[in-house]
Amino acid sequence: MSGSDDPLFAAHRGGKLAVTPTVPLASRADLAIAYTPGVARVCEAIAADGSLAEAYTWVSHLVAVVTDGSAVLGLGNLGPRAAMPVMEGKAVLFKQLGGVDAVPICLATQDVDEIVAAVRAFAPSFGGINLEDISAPRCFEVEQRLDALLDIPVFHDDQHGTAIVVLAALRNAARLLDRKLPELRVVLSGAGAAGVAVTRTLLAAGVDGAAMRVCDSRGILYSGRPDLVTAPVKTELAGQTNSDGLSGDIGTALRGADVLIGVSGGQIGAEAVAGMAPGAIVFALANPIPEVAPEVAARHAAVVATGRSDLPNQINNVLAFPGVFRGALSARAVRITDGMKLAAADAIAAVAAGALRRDAVVPSPLDPRVAPAVADAVAAAARAEGVCRGQRP
Repeated sequence: MSGSDDPLFAAHRGGKLAVTPTVPLASRADLAIAYTPGVARVCEAIAADGSLAEAYTWVSHLVAVVTDGSAVLGLGNLGPRAAMPVMEGKAVLFKQLGGVDAVPICLATQDVDEIVAAVRAFAPSFGGINLEDISAPRCFEVEQRLDALLDIPVFHDDQHGTAIVVLAALRNAARLLDRKLPELRVVLSGAGAAGVAVTRTLLAAGVDGAAMRVCDSRGILYSGRPDLVTAPVKTELAGQTNSDGLSGDIGTALRGADVLIGVSGGQIGAEAVAGMAPGAIVFALANPIPEVAPEVAARHAAVVATGRSDLPNQINNVLAFPGVFRGALSARAVRITDGMKLAAADAIAAVAAGALRRDAVVPSPLDPRVAPAVADAVAAAARAEGVCRGQRP
């Protein structure tokens, strides 16, 4: 419960955002320019040429942070009202770290068709859509449909932000240990939104799918597992990984593994972690309680990372999304491609590469170098791939 003397609640009182004018309103002349009658000329110009909205409104640097409140942090289905503090916080991070304005929008529906229709209807007011805290598997369909319908970037941060930072951390951990990504035997604990995206991103980056195991609450995914008939996304992952069809629990998957990436919240015992190969890498990213206790992981792994800000090697999405959108918007990208995501991961890894330590394989979430580096890399990748508005083939 909240309390009037609780400094945490005091910091949130009245919300964390406000609108600030960028033009003067000190005289009648100012009013006539900012509003009627002067604004009418701008409206008419945009009506004649819709592309002018990017120059003469805030659309070119404005992102909608959209949720249905169905998967808020690790707290579950709290609904739209309780999701607002998180969405406000996300908008603050967009502005502070990426120089991107953002507006939180919490929808009072968890129906895929209604979410898609709502976002499509208000999309002309924004330059990009950041989907947030929408539960799997609906989040996959929502993103795919909106990406096909809209000519602005659509990005589900719980999926791709996590995947980008995990890849950056894994690149640097492998470099530190003198390993190559294709050599690593990787186990994913979790086949929800983050687990699916991390798996796809690691495959795109060169991790050997044949040697990768993805586990959900029922064990290792493998082609032909009976319960996957009704789970097309998991069926796809099973076909891309675990080529020898290994079955069993997370302990079985971890025997001899080089890397554990936890994005599930399910607890993993010390005995299972002890079965990993020497010099292992453990990313236990559940918050606030990692899948593996950090002190346990440290006994069996050479590099340990979590999602917590009070521990070293915090794998935090804030390293990715401000720069990803800043770069996509500056390049006038119409979508965010796999190549842009890989470029973002490389940029994050590069910021930390000059001072790699086992307790510092990624930069600090507040490192001011990160967002500009990511933005430049993402914008360059967008231009190289020809996905920018107005760009000639």
